[in-house]
Amino acid sequence: MRFKRILIANRGEIAVRIINACKELGIETVAVYSEADKDSLHVYLADQAVCIGPPALMESYLNPSRIIGAAEITGCDAIHPGYGMFAENPDFAEIVETSDFKFIGPSPDIIQKMGDKIYAKNFMKKAGVSVVPGCDEPINDFKDGMDIAKEIGFPVLIKAAGGGGGRGMRVARNEKDFEINFRTAKAEALSAFKDDRVYIEKFIKKPKHIEVQVAGNGKDLYLHFFERECSTQRRHQKLIEEAPSPSINDEQRKKLTEMAVRGIKALNYNSVGTMEFIMDEDKNFYFIEMNTRIQVEHPVTEFITGFDLIKLQIKIAENEPLNIDQDEIKINGHSIELRINAEDPKKGFLPSPGRIEKLHFPTGPGVRIDSYIYHGYTVPSFYDSLIAKLIVHARTRDETLRRLKRCIDEFIIEGIETTLDFYKFLIEKEEFKNATYTTDYVEKILKGYIQV
Repeated sequence: MRFKRILIANRGEIAVRIINACKELGIETVAVYSEADKDSLHVYLADQAVCIGPPALMESYLNPSRIIGAAEITGCDAIHPGYGMFAENPDFAEIVETSDFKFIGPSPDIIQKMGDKIYAKNFMKKAGVSVVPGCDEPINDFKDGMDIAKEIGFPVLIKAAGGGGGRGMRVARNEKDFEINFRTAKAEALSAFKDDRVYIEKFIKKPKHIEVQVAGNGKDLYLHFFERECSTQRRHQKLIEEAPSPSINDEQRKKLTEMAVRGIKALNYNSVGTMEFIMDEDKNFYFIEMNTRIQVEHPVTEFITGFDLIKLQIKIAENEPLNIDQDEIKINGHSIELRINAEDPKKGFLPSPGRIEKLHFPTGPGVRIDSYIYHGYTVPSFYDSLIAKLIVHARTRDETLRRLKRCIDEFIIEGIETTLDFYKFLIEKEEFKNATYTTDYVEKILKGYIQV
């Protein structure tokens, strides 16, 4: 089934990105927007736009009936959730399907299974994918949790079973601080996901966060598009991503990607997605979760492989032949992405909404900007602070870093605070240049940046 018109149930840069892909596929688009987003770029670029409510998320972007209503009155065939929002909500996917629209993503059943981190871990373990040592069932009682933590050995990581993104995640380094972290993790999990179940696993010291971009048609074709390194994080939120990972060799890459494909084949996965792993100091890979959606960092994979992942996602949803063979997917050069947030790093990454008084995007070969802002636009205070992504590509990592530095110098945003200056500081550090940084790297250098 070829789609004629797609509603984009999202906002910001990902909504613009999806509109661009749809235009190249000859598909009409419908944007939805809250009253706070009436001047956002995606509203202007879509073929049609429907206001779905006031600024509050629960009254607009997270209101299923208003999204479905907008799709009905505009005659859409399908709904694309982007990332965040409803992208990994099985109930929303089910509502979309029962309302006679196609959900552009995997089946509600797969979203449900992979959204349960304990189920996902056990499933992948049975499929022959290496997982972090830990418990196989959710833990509700503190005393049971303590017994398991002692058995695993401190330090341990306490994680929400029903969600990710760093919420409901706490490290207990010894018996003394286990109880407070256990109860805090449960409370955060309940608040974020309405599910206070947690599980406990071994805390991997000095880990690298490496993920594999995958795609499947749910029948006979399961592919990987190589890996991305996402170890530059703050409080488990990614800041910089690069592809391919500078931390592994071809033999390790083959082992990792084969493991990822093994996992999605066992799942009969039917969309694009990401298998996320951590790597320990001995280069062992451990599956941690699967994201059943397009990711913020997908452009670096597009740069090094030459494939448009949003188009691929739509074609899978249309049940169209992909005509891709694994041997066709090759690594070409190196790519790095910066998430540019409207935040002030010197004030604890405090959000910085407001009017953009001056704006200039860097240009040149191998430079891509994914954004929804423009000169004179007012960044609202109601939503995620991501306002743009700077993605660069070159033949080697060294060339890419030089291009990235030039682009940061050329990038001008005035009127609000952003993370650009912090990135300029960060990429000059030796640990970043030689790719020895781990997931705690940002926290280590932040104090030095604040004092500059």
